[in-house]
Amino acid sequence: MKIERKQSVVLVPCPYQGHLTPMLQLGSILYSQGFSVIVAHTQYNAPNYSNYPQFVFHSMDDGFQVIDISFPSLENLYSMNENCKVHLRDYLVTMMEEVGNELACIVYDNVMFFVDDVATQLKVPTIVLSTFSAAFTHSMITIFPQPEKYFPFEDSQLLDPLPDLHPLRYKDVPFFVINNTVPEAALEFHRAICDIGSSVATIWNTMQDLESSMLLRLQEHYKVPFFPIGPFHKMVPLASSTSLLEEDNSCIEWLDRQAPNSVLYVSLGSLATIDDKELIETAWGLANSEQPFLWVIRPGSISGFQCAEALPDGFEEMIGERGRIVKWAPQKQVLAHPAIGGFYTHCGWNSMLESISEQVPMICRPIIADQLVNARYLTQIYKVGIELEVIERTVIEKTIMKLMLSEEGKDVKKRVVDMKQNIVAAMQIGGTSQKNLKDLIDFISVLPSRLPPPTPVVGAIMSSNHTSSKCIRES
Repeated sequence: MKIERKQSVVLVPCPYQGHLTPMLQLGSILYSQGFSVIVAHTQYNAPNYSNYPQFVFHSMDDGFQVIDISFPSLENLYSMNENCKVHLRDYLVTMMEEVGNELACIVYDNVMFFVDDVATQLKVPTIVLSTFSAAFTHSMITIFPQPEKYFPFEDSQLLDPLPDLHPLRYKDVPFFVINNTVPEAALEFHRAICDIGSSVATIWNTMQDLESSMLLRLQEHYKVPFFPIGPFHKMVPLASSTSLLEEDNSCIEWLDRQAPNSVLYVSLGSLATIDDKELIETAWGLANSEQPFLWVIRPGSISGFQCAEALPDGFEEMIGERGRIVKWAPQKQVLAHPAIGGFYTHCGWNSMLESISEQVPMICRPIIADQLVNARYLTQIYKVGIELEVIERTVIEKTIMKLMLSEEGKDVKKRVVDMKQNIVAAMQIGGTSQKNLKDLIDFISVLPSRLPPPTPVVGAIMSSNHTSSKCIRES
């Protein structure tokens, strides 16, 4: 049945893989519900237009043509927010003259916080997309009011619990730490991405049943409607590739030759880097475990090396057919493969949701930011992952064998199977994610195309029936 499209939604993604992917997935979800989708993106890491012929794309000048921004430093992220502001405003002014009242709202990644200023000037409603877990956001807004309560801390406190943030420890602080304290610039940036400004709602790539208590606490803080409609990758009617790197699909043929639940998939995501010492320790841990493995070594992910040349001499010959090394893999397809029995992961939020959705237990090796919080929840609250306590070959070997071969590993596997069933239930008709999606569509459909001076905005809060007013985030 042909859908009549009456309203447009403008999406403003952050240009890094872990952020771009859920925004494009959300675009596909909204398109399937009858909205026209316009993606206003940076020139850096521009999405592949051919994968989304149904979208309209607009490229914003980010000012980074001659600068390496492959890793998102605070300076680069602030510059990106400043550089894009005028370009987005000019584009929206022109577009609104053409489409008139058909522009329903702007949905923006919370890292692209400049959008709130632009939309406020033009009186266009905005909705924030949070690409992080609710647990991560809760940890940040808990620390912001009293950073002196947490920093600085002593080395002896690393394994002590963080006040008011069970199950987190000081070593799980989700900020860039120098000498056991967090620079004020880092705190200010995270305050900016947690400030939803004048936005009228927040969309979450999570499930109500998975993070219900955290979502309720955050809702008390922000006082706007919340719409947890995840996991996006399972809610998308027809998935298109969102990968910024070329995927090596030959690894699927290799997986086809492996026994069920026998292969450990190893990938530390699209941004993180490790040093050559960790690479070598990981290599020997994998080799000595005697378990089959598929290992992603992304170009540029090893400090000082292009790719896998930092591997020990003769390593690939020694492991032979038991291991497969690729530069990038079609991760969702890999995790869904029956040969995969475990995932050695950096615990990025997308990877975590994808792994649980395919009932794959995890070995948790977090590196930065939200990964530290996610890993702690995986191992201590959800109990579907095992913490890698030390980056050393014998510890890596034992952890792999624990996950893949031990009774404890079987218990972890059973729990992740149960968690998958909760995801399946949430996506069914009448399930929480489907219900929240319907509420979101209804909410966007009745938004005013131009906002008057601040007035209450009524909307559903998750699945509750009481109303809430639009307001600026509490300080």
